[in-house]
Amino acid sequence: MTIRSLLPALAAGLLFTAADATACPFCSPTGTTLTGEVAQADFILFGTLSNPTRDPNDPNALNKGTTELAIDLVIKSHALVKDKKSITIPRYVPPDGKNAKYLVFFNVFNGQLDPYRGEAVPADSKLPEYLKGAMEVKQKDVITRLRYFFDYLEDSDIVVSSDAYSEFGYAEYKEVREVASKLPAAALLKWLKDPNTRGSRFGLYGLLLGHCGKPEDAKAIRALLDDKERSYTSGLDGVVAGYVMLDPKAGWEYLTGIIKDRTKDFPVKYAALKTVRFFWEFRPDVVPQAESLAALKLLVDDADIADMPIEDLRKWKQWDQTPFVLGYAAKDSHSGTPIIARSILKFAIAASWADPKNTAAADYVKVAREKDPKRVQFLEEVLKDEQRPPTPPAGSEKKDAPK
Repeated sequence: MTIRSLLPALAAGLLFTAADATACPFCSPTGTTLTGEVAQADFILFGTLSNPTRDPNDPNALNKGTTELAIDLVIKSHALVKDKKSITIPRYVPPDGKNAKYLVFFNVFNGQLDPYRGEAVPADSKLPEYLKGAMEVKQKDVITRLRYFFDYLEDSDIVVSSDAYSEFGYAEYKEVREVASKLPAAALLKWLKDPNTRGSRFGLYGLLLGHCGKPEDAKAIRALLDDKERSYTSGLDGVVAGYVMLDPKAGWEYLTGIIKDRTKDFPVKYAALKTVRFFWEFRPDVVPQAESLAALKLLVDDADIADMPIEDLRKWKQWDQTPFVLGYAAKDSHSGTPIIARSILKFAIAASWADPKNTAAADYVKVAREKDPKRVQFLEEVLKDEQRPPTPPAGSEKKDAPK
């Protein structure tokens, strides 16, 4: 058996994004979750390899032969291994001299075993038990499922903790919200205070604390945000969102203070924008949309980031803001930046389509078309493409979507 790398491959998967956007507003999950990986295998075993034997008819072949696997734990079961204590793998696996345990993924073709993936796992690793538990809660209610993964968010095994984080990251916000109110606020605040907590986690932990914390936790969050020795640039959006949920007045004042401060670095401004988006799209019950809109307009006034909130105004169909948006086409601070000019023109095109009576938008597009018809035509096609529903993969109508 050729033991292909499982855990390094999963870790490598953390370097690319599996989807264009994530469901959790302040998470950045990457790759496929382990439960998704498990779903692709017919069965998975954890145990000890022994008695590797080469094929006597072809002793020089690299992989031909057999190896025994003593089964310690069945991660995913199958009729072929039911009640068995060991199984013969149809591959030669040379001993590694470390007496490690192995996690082996199998597929079955025409009754024959295909051990297609495997990896040496430290004997004390929680990964096998974690995987088994993840499979057990996979089909249960969202509170049970995410509560299980919460307990592994700060596990010492980076593969386990990263996977638990991705499970939250791929969950819909309404699911995260449902479980968040039942989580231990003390643990979340402890993780936020811990200088060893990975920065990528702050956004999720802040968001969760915003749902389960108490008013005094808002003061603790503010103290962390004001601490000059700490930096929450990564995850600042979720931490501030949690602060706003626990103390809407003080939290929103803090957020608008960030937005008004033109000296802030771009990552901080972008975090503020993401926080505004969150309250507009998900929690208008906490921050009225009129206040979110006012904050967004402040961001438009900042040429360093203006194109992004203008795009948001378009996506939110705020066509009554046409005079406001078009006004920036004549401002020296904005007009010389191509990406801002592009966002203004896209807004005008969309506004003219949505409302035939919007003469300001129509006139702006008309002038732009006279100057550069190809540019306007290109942006019109871009907007039409955004409106088209995605084309399902070929053959997807014949089978269920992957879980």
